[in-house]
Formats: sequence, structure tokens, C-alpha cells
Amino acid sequence: MLNDIKKLVIASGNPGKLREFSALLDPLNLELLPQSAFEMPEVDEPYPTFIENALIKARHACRHSGLPALADDSGICVNTLNGAPGVLSARYAGEPKSDQRNNQKLVDTLRQAPDRSAYYYCVIVLLRHADDPQPIISEGLWQGNIILTPRGDGGFGYDPYFYIPELQKTAAELHSDVKNTISHRGKALARLIQNLQR
Repeated sequence: MLNDIKKLVIASGNPGKLREFSALLDPLNLELLPQSAFEMPEVDEPYPTFIENALIKARHACRHSGLPALADDSGICVNTLNGAPGVLSARYAGEPKSDQRNNQKLVDTLRQAPDRSAYYYCVIVLLRHADDPQPIISEGLWQGNIILTPRGDGGFGYDPYFYIPELQKTAAELHSDVKNTISHRGKALARLIQNLQR
């Protein structure tokens, strides 16, 4: 499978995700191309599940580029909020997208909550072509808690508020090499690579 892929489109416009994907996929010696290289329009993500949104993004990228494409859909899920923000993580506070407003809304919502346990979730889809009947799918989960005061200046999204108790650090305080190993996206990509190398 891996021998058949030389170029891979990353179906994302998020600079933080593109950096993480590039670092994690580097050992595969693939030519990685951002979707911006094809001037493709953003695709709507209308579905209530991560897997459906990842599939539509990968299919959209394949159609516009004519190349294999990888897409993820990921977000933070808070247990006491029944999984919210979930698939709406990037737009939790509405449009336009804003990490600062999203974080503020989440903190305000959880300020009085006795349980602030949460997890990051990521699903990754790789399609060889737009009509690929057998997408390669992998997922990853990263457990933690939401804190009310941000810590760290690394990462992106909810990272300054996502606290990992066993490390006594937020995701934003972790070196990128550590984060890429233990994060939801890192775990999902590791599983994807294992599947590709079989």
C-alpha cells in the first residue's frame, strides 16, 4: 500500500495541524502537499460525527488534486457536556474561528462544574482516490482535564487549558516531540502508519 503512494495531500488549512502531520509523517519519505497548493475551496463539515467529516474532507481533497489525500477531524470532548464541543471545537464560539473565544467560552461554561475531565479525539482518513471504497481509518484518544487558567505557549486550540495529570503539564507546555508521541493525533497517525506499512 505505502509503495503505491509517493505524494499525499494534507486536507487541512490549519498551520498547527500541518506542522504536526509533517513531523509525524517525515519517516515515510512522502512528498506532502498542503491543500492550499491546489487552491481548493474549503469544504463544509456538516456532519455530527468526526468520521463523516474526515471522510468528506479527504474525498474533497482527492477530487480537487487528483492525488491520494489524508484528512483528520479532531476536537476536544468534555464529559460533563456530553462530548461538546466535539465536532464543533473549532467553531465553539461561532464564526469567525477564534482559539481565544473558544477557550473563553469553554472555561466560562465549566467554571462551576465539579467534573472537568475531557479528552481530545482524532480520526484520520486516507483515501487513495476520491472513489476509494476502502478508506484507511485510524483514531486516537488523549485523556486529561480542563483547567481554568492557561499554562504554556506551545500548541494551538485548547492546548493551554488541556491538563495531563500524569505529566503535571498542559498540552501547551509539552515539547513538540513529546506531544506528537502521546497526543490524540500522534496516536492516530502512528496507527495509520502501521496500517500503511503492512
